[in-house]
Amino acid sequence: MKKYLIQFKPFLLFISTFFAVYIVLTVAYKFYLDSFETNDVDGVTHIVGRNVEQLMHLFNSDIKIQKSSSNSWMEVWYNKIYLVRIIEGCNAVSVIILFIAFIAAFAGKFKETFLFILFGIVFIYVLNIFRIALLTVLLFHYPENNHFLHGVVFPLIIYGSVFILWIVWVNKFSKYAK
Repeated sequence: MKKYLIQFKPFLLFISTFFAVYIVLTVAYKFYLDSFETNDVDGVTHIVGRNVEQLMHLFNSDIKIQKSSSNSWMEVWYNKIYLVRIIEGCNAVSVIILFIAFIAAFAGKFKETFLFILFGIVFIYVLNIFRIALLTVLLFHYPENNHFLHGVVFPLIIYGSVFILWIVWVNKFSKYAK
């Protein structure tokens, strides 16, 4: 048994670090979400909604994003039509937690790891803002493609981008690079 523990030590360290970081961040995020009333929008989702609205105003879009009066989401009104809603799951926090856990599990030097995590958080957040804005416009013009756009294309974009960040990290910066 000891032979196998030694042989698989890098894998076991990766798995234990990944799950430890993932669980700690997920539990912390759950406590954060639980601090809001049932029909309140959490702060991160509210900020995401505001940022989407600001981005679309840069392109002179007729957009209004507001908190639902009776539900815990942000209503997106595009060209005076209630088109989509931004829920807690749209704020990319769960994707960011997954990203951080992976990078921490393959950590390199502290400064590089910290800076890459910071860069990744900002990149994922900004990409998510663009994703929601583009999804809103596309759903206005192509509502019949709702499932394909929301369920396939845009998750592929965000998770694909995170996967590329992981590949760059492992091959260029982690302790296993080269």
